[in-house]
Amino acid sequence: MPEHIPVLPESFFQEAPQMSFQEIACTVAGHLLGDEIPKQDLNQIVCDTIQFDAPLVELEKGIYALELFHGPTLAFKDFGARFLSRLLGYYAGKRSQDVTVLVATSGDTGSAVAHGFYNTPGTRVVILYPDGKVSELQEKQFTTLGGNITALKVSGTFDDCQRLVKQAFSDQDLNDAMALASANSINIARLVPQSFYYFYAWSRLPERRGVVFSVPSGNFGNLTAGLIAKKMGLNIDAFVAATNANDVVPEYLEKGMYHPRPSVSTISNAMDVGNPSNFDRILELFGQDWKLISQLITGYRFSDKETIAAMKSVYDRSGYQMDPHGAVGYLGLKRYKETHAELKSGVFLETAHPAKFIESVESAIQSTVKLPQALEDLKNKTVLSEAFPNDFSALKSWLLNQAVR
Repeated sequence: MPEHIPVLPESFFQEAPQMSFQEIACTVAGHLLGDEIPKQDLNQIVCDTIQFDAPLVELEKGIYALELFHGPTLAFKDFGARFLSRLLGYYAGKRSQDVTVLVATSGDTGSAVAHGFYNTPGTRVVILYPDGKVSELQEKQFTTLGGNITALKVSGTFDDCQRLVKQAFSDQDLNDAMALASANSINIARLVPQSFYYFYAWSRLPERRGVVFSVPSGNFGNLTAGLIAKKMGLNIDAFVAATNANDVVPEYLEKGMYHPRPSVSTISNAMDVGNPSNFDRILELFGQDWKLISQLITGYRFSDKETIAAMKSVYDRSGYQMDPHGAVGYLGLKRYKETHAELKSGVFLETAHPAKFIESVESAIQSTVKLPQALEDLKNKTVLSEAFPNDFSALKSWLLNQAVR
């Protein structure tokens, strides 16, 4: 966590509606990172990151989808992965030892990190993902590149992959042998750029009072980035933490008790997390005060059946195609609005292109989803991954062997 989260001046919020996405992002990054990186270098990193839009689409009066899937891998993770790769590339250029980026993925993180770091000098990437729990197109996005990208297919769940990564970072032998860095949202550099689009979305709303963001949540990095934006002075009235059946945080918000447990599989698989890493950051932001947290964040959980029904009803009414994760966010916003008449502008995060979950979406809406060219090109590519046991000693030996090559 940052030692200090600065509050942006009031003049910024007055000027933001006239600023570009890149200008907003550079201002936010400059205040948050201070003099850690020279301003010119930081602005270049930010501008290289923000090369695509994040438009708001009004689906109903006062209900907006924030489309975060216009980057190269068609998911919101492109913001964090591109920023992080350029940041680590900047630091790698100042040292003689390569950086090994170790990351666990339930789908979108792997593809965003792989493409963000592909052929970045001074870096190599190792991606752990759960066997059989990632869609075919998601898998091909991060297992077909080769080069400095290696994929390990673990016999377990995402939580197992995340646990292996965390064990690696706490292992002294590995840290002595190699320079390890994370690309999961356990790395604060992933959350910094994710805060940018909260400011940008707010600045594009016609009504900027009574604003609520509904965030489809798994590892809770996206929601934590929104909370950081709020701490920096952004006028957000409330957050909705919308989850699938993996509902440890909604349970905490209701009862004040946190009980992590093994994840269960759902159609919104990127949110299948039973012990979210960023929960500790949320506690830190509020001084461990459950009452303060539950006053600002409302949690809801939704079943696959409800998610499918939401995708169908929105498509039938407006022709808009939501992916399963965005649908959970939409449901959370609608549920919140039922008991909060003061809501004027509600924004839910549409985190991935519906074509990334084409089977689930087409089955739900009973219609076809056009495959973007970036995904069409993957169909005939060969998966390059190594089957791997759910065992830390095996991962440690493998990484140490890589370190001496």
